[in-house]
Amino acid sequence: MTKRLDLAIRGGTVVTAADMVRADVGISEGRIVVVADAVEGAADEIDASGLWVMPGGIDSHVHIAQPSGPDIVMADDFTSATASAAAGGNTFVMPFALQERGTSLREAVEGYRALAEGACHVDTAFHLIVSDPSPAVLGQELPALVKDGYTSFKVFMTYDDLVLNDRQLLDVFAVAREERALVMVHCEGYDTIKFMAERLERAGKVAPYYHAVSRPEIVEREATHRAISHAELVDVPMMVVHVSGREAMEQIRWAQQRGLKVYAETCPQYVTLTADDLQGLNMEGAKYVCSPPPRDAESQAAIWEGITQGVFQVFSSDHCPFRYDSPAGKLNPKARTSFRWVPNGIPGVETRLPILFSEGVSKGRITPQKFVELSATNHAKMYGLYPRKGSIGVGFDADIALWDPSRRETIRQEILHHGADYTPWEGFDVVGWPVMTIVRGRIVMRDGAIVGERGFGEIVRRDHSAYASPAAAA
Repeated sequence: MTKRLDLAIRGGTVVTAADMVRADVGISEGRIVVVADAVEGAADEIDASGLWVMPGGIDSHVHIAQPSGPDIVMADDFTSATASAAAGGNTFVMPFALQERGTSLREAVEGYRALAEGACHVDTAFHLIVSDPSPAVLGQELPALVKDGYTSFKVFMTYDDLVLNDRQLLDVFAVAREERALVMVHCEGYDTIKFMAERLERAGKVAPYYHAVSRPEIVEREATHRAISHAELVDVPMMVVHVSGREAMEQIRWAQQRGLKVYAETCPQYVTLTADDLQGLNMEGAKYVCSPPPRDAESQAAIWEGITQGVFQVFSSDHCPFRYDSPAGKLNPKARTSFRWVPNGIPGVETRLPILFSEGVSKGRITPQKFVELSATNHAKMYGLYPRKGSIGVGFDADIALWDPSRRETIRQEILHHGADYTPWEGFDVVGWPVMTIVRGRIVMRDGAIVGERGFGEIVRRDHSAYASPAAAA
């Protein structure tokens, strides 16, 4: 070897989506340059004996410093969110630049980028959220932003300030097809939720638990089928995000079996939490309010079925943190009057991977290779980051997480790094824990402590994803 390595990771078991082998990894100038039986001649070495050497997690669905309504403030800025991500074994996160209605999509992206620049511990790239598909947005701003590397965007079928009607969805889908962008869809029916919520409020059923009652699975199932039908009509690939149970999952499986390019994402809350968690006394249930809401044990089993059968391509956190004991968070003044005013979202970027590892790998539901696929590799492939990110191989960025597969830990707020003042998984026991996170060859987390510099994380320009190509030629 003619060039001295900057770093060698020696003695560990390298796990990728395809293989699991004992190997050393050599790193130079932030890239992996050798994977071999033995690597010598590095300026620094890490002894990974007894550890698994895996691609750093990519969380392709997080919300950071996002506008959340009048007097409501999200608990994480880019610094705290990316520190939390690094502590959880992640090397890349993908938040959303949200277009507020009546504003320019381009200006929303530029303003959001300014918040992230110089603030991140890990690398990042942005999705777009399109809430106002005006002729200028559809004809000019959105195509131009896709060409600039913002190659995915999200649309909503619910929420007063975000919902698009069917015609708007079709118009946005058509732009996604033309520009080869991957469109992400939040599938819950707006009118049915309003109908249910108003009935519950008239009956005096306003506690946080009734958030789950107002959004039953049928609401998610109907919207999922409708979105799939629109995507089939336009011939555009689509990612259905945060799928919560069997009914929506089976709509997606039906579409996949017909050869449609419909992809799916699920999250930790749908394999560990249930609607009963929203029943806590004295507004404690507000800690678990998210959309779609957690369901029940049968739904958890259905999600695992979808994971093992390949219905789901990615496992994300949908990290959307608010402080609980705060007038700008879960306990804002209006929240006690109705579940409708409890901010939707829970923190989870730091706990996503330990939960998936423990519930999946440690309990024998999935292989270590499947874990890597769900947590990193498929995210990179879906969103135009592969082959730079998402695996361990020559030429990839040296984004690596070292895991102790047998370490037992209890999730608790006191050890976490997010900006929220609670975790929904307080007291949750896991087996398997990340002990070191490396971003482009530099250690950013060691034994739970953030040791990397704020601002080291880069904002990455993404390519088009092969998964976003329509079935037929344009």
